[in-house]
Amino acid sequence: MDKSIYMINARLKCGLILALSLIIFSCSKSQEPKKTIVKDMSDKIVKSESDWKKELSTEEYHILREKGTERAFTGEFWNNHDEGTYYCAGCHQKLFSSATKFESGSGWPSFYEPIDEENVEVEKDTSFGMVREEVLCSKCGGHLGHVFPDGPEPTGLRYCINSVALDFEKEQ
Repeated sequence: MDKSIYMINARLKCGLILALSLIIFSCSKSQEPKKTIVKDMSDKIVKSESDWKKELSTEEYHILREKGTERAFTGEFWNNHDEGTYYCAGCHQKLFSSATKFESGSGWPSFYEPIDEENVEVEKDTSFGMVREEVLCSKCGGHLGHVFPDGPEPTGLRYCINSVALDFEKEQ
């Protein structure tokens, strides 16, 4: 009787070891290596929320820090046709050129590409029961808007940006 209990325990231990080995091996094989991009963090702006509240207007704070959205067709730049450069309202980083702005009919300023891809970050946004791609300023982390795959050539992208998140400097 003691021998049969010993055999059952040995079989359980072997089975447990085998199962754990398979789980560990299969988990490590199923994950693809991730590409890591290391950015220079020295120019990132890090401030407390109370500092942001002091520096930004109530509306800018709502859009940039709380990820709000202005109503369509109400923003200062949705219908701006002047030539110039659009900057982040939170940190004044160059974001978009008027040369890439187009009429999307959405009611927000729309661009088919940023001035430099490193000046914006794109993250998955699952708020409000939707899956979208959120656009953030890479320098201050401010919420700018969203990017959609329905824009014109050459990129096929539509960066749909809140006017409140932007400052504009007209070309001289």
